Amino acid sequence: MSYFTHNTAPTQFVDVNGYKFAYRRFGKTGRHLPLVFFQHFTGTLDNWDPAVLDPLSQEREIIIFDNKGIARSEGEPPHTIAAIAADAEAFMDKLGLTKIDLFGFSMGSFVAQQIALDRPALVNRIILVGSGPRGGEELETFSPEVWALFEKQYAQPDELLLDTFFAPTASSQAAGRLFLDRIRSRKDDRDIAISDKVVPAQLAAIAEWGKKRPGSFDYLNKITHPVLVVTGKKDIIFPTVNSYLLQQHLPDAQLLLYPDSNHGSQYQFHEHFVIQVRLFLNAEV
Repeated sequence: MSYFTHNTAPTQFVDVNGYKFAYRRFGKTGRHLPLVFFQHFTGTLDNWDPAVLDPLSQEREIIIFDNKGIARSEGEPPHTIAAIAADAEAFMDKLGLTKIDLFGFSMGSFVAQQIALDRPALVNRIILVGSGPRGGEELETFSPEVWALFEKQYAQPDELLLDTFFAPTASSQAAGRLFLDRIRSRKDDRDIAISDKVVPAQLAAIAEWGKKRPGSFDYLNKITHPVLVVTGKKDIIFPTVNSYLLQQHLPDAQLLLYPDSNHGSQYQFHEHFVIQVRLFLNAEV
């Protein structure tokens, strides 16, 4: 059997409740559970970092996908995290997945939490990167600093990620440039741009998740799975304190905090991060 990597795995399609979903799956099957990835705000299949996915795929199967209404997946993008999670669950059911590990980054980490609540028996272990709890600190909307970055003009659109994922230091920005090189490295069968409907829908979903309510954190007691929470020293997208709140309120969570880093700390310190993820996923129960 041919061994695919992030850059060579073919895009496949599956019908999910009447809508075509785009996905890629690759890596070693058999010994470990599949690891399913949930993407950040406006992200597509090609925003995942090969420096993270390829080493992990040497031990386990990797599954990435565009949820409903994203890039090549059909349908209207949902306006709540619960609805996004329901579509993801239908997708995983269609693939016949019965036990998985979850990897949620940024907005995708909210989706991963919701799936753990909805389908606890489906989930084994959870990795939450750049995350936060429902009703967390400054999650309902982005800060003025971040909105200014969204409105800034860049020579290439993906250079926005240098400001939103990486810290404004020489070392972090250098790591960011290497990250951009990596996510641009897939040459064939690349994903398409998102539609104009995605941003308002996902902003609404983030706002609904971030709204403060009495007992906002109570649901975390129900997520009894082992969880690895990962963040950067100064996350300007979902402030770093939110990862601490997750670790404090989840029954079985550990916190990994990287220095000199922002929202995409896992991409800046990808070699160390992969080691930590392997240790976490392969730990004995």
